[in-house]
Amino acid sequence: QMEESDFREVENDARPDASPAVRARRERLESLRLSRSRTLAQLERATGQAHREMLARTLRALENEIADLD
Repeated sequence: QMEESDFREVENDARPDASPAVRARRERLESLRLSRSRTLAQLERATGQAHREMLARTLRALENEIADLD
């Protein structure tokens, strides 16, 4: 779920006059957020302990990378 401030930030970065670096950062954040959402959904359905642990590690890595880019 994207927070309102995150949404405004992405909208601001989507301006046609945004630099290639800004657009690349926005696209990377969008990709990471989608991956985080999919991983979270998989984690909610996973039943095997090893699978849940792997998904939890993946989720932490995605969240760390998102935080680094924000």
